[in-house]
Amino acid sequence: MFIWFTLLADWLVYDCLGLSNQSQLAQALHFFVEDTSKIFALLIIMIYAIGWLRAALNVERVRGYLAGKPKWIGYTMGSGFGAVTPFCSCSSIPVFLGFTSAGIPIGITMAFLLTSPLINEVAILLLFSLLGLEITLLYIATGMAIGIVGGAILDLLRAERWLQPIAAKAYAMGQESSQVATNPANGNAETITWRHRHQFAKSETKEIFGRVWKWVVIGVGLGAALHGFVPAGWLEANLGDGQWWSVPLAVLAGIPLYANATGVIPVMESLLIQGVPLGTTLAFCMSTVAASFPEFVMLKQVMQWRLLALVFALLLTSFTLMGWVLNLLQ
Repeated sequence: MFIWFTLLADWLVYDCLGLSNQSQLAQALHFFVEDTSKIFALLIIMIYAIGWLRAALNVERVRGYLAGKPKWIGYTMGSGFGAVTPFCSCSSIPVFLGFTSAGIPIGITMAFLLTSPLINEVAILLLFSLLGLEITLLYIATGMAIGIVGGAILDLLRAERWLQPIAAKAYAMGQESSQVATNPANGNAETITWRHRHQFAKSETKEIFGRVWKWVVIGVGLGAALHGFVPAGWLEANLGDGQWWSVPLAVLAGIPLYANATGVIPVMESLLIQGVPLGTTLAFCMSTVAASFPEFVMLKQVMQWRLLALVFALLLTSFTLMGWVLNLLQ
């Protein structure tokens, strides 16, 4: 499927504009066209599909399963769901709204949101084929641990206080429906028709895409500029040989970049081949995927600055500590 976006970028940049594929400008434009068109297509498809499912979401069943269970089970479930869903933060937003509107506790929702961009099944298969079982399991365990611990911390801090109005409204409505659902007099849920689900999904797609498309353009534009104009090999040459400062430097270097978990795996392989320590490599790649500037531009749609800064600090601290520990063990 993704080959069509590459062909579109080839045609526009190389055929229509006549640019050489060796020029930095052409590489930046190619990246921008390919990734913008791909993200737009995926956003429309995913927002519609998730909206279609949300229209008939059995809130009572989800809440009923979580009711009375220890919170760590909920955090683990949220992180596990994030690990098996191929979403970046931009396409996780409609799922985030679905969780909040269902009255799911904010810590479980955040566990999903933190884990989702770090892990997906394609990245796992690619990681296993390139780097083997040990590093693959380590990557999965680290990503899920960050989601579980982060969800627990944000739940403890009552992070729902710092949601954007659209997310806060969805969460409040979810909490109200949770209370209503406990009343036996309410009977069975109303049957949702296919036409209603289509109309709901169509409305969701129009509303959410209308808010985030310009941020996609800004975020991918920044990533494209860095992709085309940052010299190849700069990271390998400047991340050091395992000194303590190389890990926070790697984390900071990953912030302005743009990649998803699948796309960053080959970068991870290249860094390890070049002799960059495992902890430094994982810290850089996780920062690129989950703490990059484009990702946080997307998350600003559902989080206030205070919550966004808290999540940002939590991720950077987690990646740094993880990198230091792995470098020491190595």
